[in-house]
Amino acid sequence: MIRPAHILMVSVPAHGHVNPSLAVITELVARGHRVSYVNDASFREAVESTGAAFVPYPTKLPLADDPNGWVEDPVAIQELFLDDALAMWPVLLEAFADDRPDLVLYDIAGYAGRAFGERLGVPVVQLSPAFVGWEGIERDLPEVFEAIRAAPGGAEHYRRFADWLAAAGAVQRDVDAFKGRPERAIALIPRALQPNADRVDGRRVSFVGPCFGDRARQGRWQRPEGAEKVLLVSLGSAFTHRPAFYRACIRAFGELPGWHTVLQIGAHTDLAELGEVPDTVEVHRWVPQLSVLAQADAFVTHAGMGGSSEGLFHAVPMIAVPQAVDQFANADALVGLGVARRLDTDGATPEELRSVLLELVGDPAVAERLRELSAAGRAEGGTVRAADLVEAELRR
Repeated sequence: MIRPAHILMVSVPAHGHVNPSLAVITELVARGHRVSYVNDASFREAVESTGAAFVPYPTKLPLADDPNGWVEDPVAIQELFLDDALAMWPVLLEAFADDRPDLVLYDIAGYAGRAFGERLGVPVVQLSPAFVGWEGIERDLPEVFEAIRAAPGGAEHYRRFADWLAAAGAVQRDVDAFKGRPERAIALIPRALQPNADRVDGRRVSFVGPCFGDRARQGRWQRPEGAEKVLLVSLGSAFTHRPAFYRACIRAFGELPGWHTVLQIGAHTDLAELGEVPDTVEVHRWVPQLSVLAQADAFVTHAGMGGSSEGLFHAVPMIAVPQAVDQFANADALVGLGVARRLDTDGATPEELRSVLLELVGDPAVAERLRELSAAGRAEGGTVRAADLVEAELRR
């Protein structure tokens, strides 16, 4: 039995970054550890539900209700994350000056967490909600790494970042290595969704699959009586103002015999933009996604890493309609695994949506592949193994 420790978790205010960590934090608290969790005030309720002590910081990142706040220029995006780390840094120095953590957990964008742990000389572990870097990633993705270096402002960004690492007392001073090559990482995703998994250093990175806790506070969804099959349509939490796509889904699935559709539209779509909605389609701003997926027969998803992992876990065939960032790679990975079809949001017609749905759910090879992937993901250990791995680092 390991002695109770003080664990610091550092993340950024985005649902796709916070939600994957919550079950792990809950488990660590249940094991007797004291956890301090740093994030923007908008995530206080979610964090405190785990039993962790919430520590706010003034984020520089756009919040969930402002998806248009994200800039498209790749250097400007990197500057946003650096500015966010600089805003968090004095909070860490002050809040934990006399309350030193025994170990630091940090999100892939929680740069200040890694720097702070290295400054203190305590174990530092990345909790990755997305795929991790592999050997040769810089060579494989020159459009990412070289493009940022060569772009206007790129060299200045690297200089600012390196200067901060030196001033902060970080051990790793190479900017790309600091961002993308953690000394120790726990990937909260199925190994099946990791690109070039054979080139990931297993000594540094452990895949535990998605970590699901008790989400009862999100509510429960009940399959309607008489619904032969259930379809969930959700584009996540950020890029959800897609009224034309929702209308196409209503036309595609609303009159499909035996099907009941659960349509999540998020915060940015006016209900009036949907037009007439038949009784076979229920519309919500938000739904308890895991509860729905546990009873669903198919899933139209934006292919965020969370939704993709949850779809695999529940062995649900997917229509992937990626919107931004890593969702395009995730969608292609799902297609490559043989469990999804990818469509373009703007170009998807009701006829195409309906045809692809029926093709997926009627293919026994898709069902068999999903059973295999679901079993493999569950075997990776999830929340309990993630907490075990954190405690193993404490023992070091």
